[in-house]
Amino acid sequence: MTTRKLQPNTNTFYFITFTCYEWISLFEITDLYNYIYECFDHLELQRIYTCGYVIMPNHLHMLVYMANTEKTINKIIGESKRFMAYEIVNRLKKLSRFDLLNVLGESVTQHERRKKKKHNVFRPSEDIKEIMTEKFIRQKLNYMHKNPVSGKWKLVENYLDYIHSSARFYELGEEGVFHVYHCQEINNPAEFPPQ
Repeated sequence: MTTRKLQPNTNTFYFITFTCYEWISLFEITDLYNYIYECFDHLELQRIYTCGYVIMPNHLHMLVYMANTEKTINKIIGESKRFMAYEIVNRLKKLSRFDLLNVLGESVTQHERRKKKKHNVFRPSEDIKEIMTEKFIRQKLNYMHKNPVSGKWKLVENYLDYIHSSARFYELGEEGVFHVYHCQEINNPAEFPPQ
């Protein structure tokens, strides 16, 4: 059973994680990385500012600052995931990965089918946690940045070399593939973002 905790607060930081269905490396298989960066741009248009991220082959971690006061973070992230899911399915079709499309399709329940859902691209719920302390921000940045070299991954020798991450920005001051806002830039939420 899916559980979702509504996060109603604005002008605050959130740590967000969502994962591909059954941990399948769908981001890597479909080469979705640039599309995810476009989604980050779209989030910024909705006043959700990316402050840190790592895009792994099958999951994504983000640290964002939420300044949107019209919608909840849950709604906006849910919409982004839906568009990502459509894009992944379209790319799998172009790649003729009917094996994966079948796996994603077979997982859809009868109840979901009645709502016109055809594929489960992501695990049932995302993890969205409000972050209220600087210590928690540092902990989450460290966790996500070291993800490419932890556990089974070993995607690179040094976590600073993983391209789909904001690690170099925080550790070396070098802009990466995607522009992020340093958490400490957001000193006064009433004046953010800078005009």
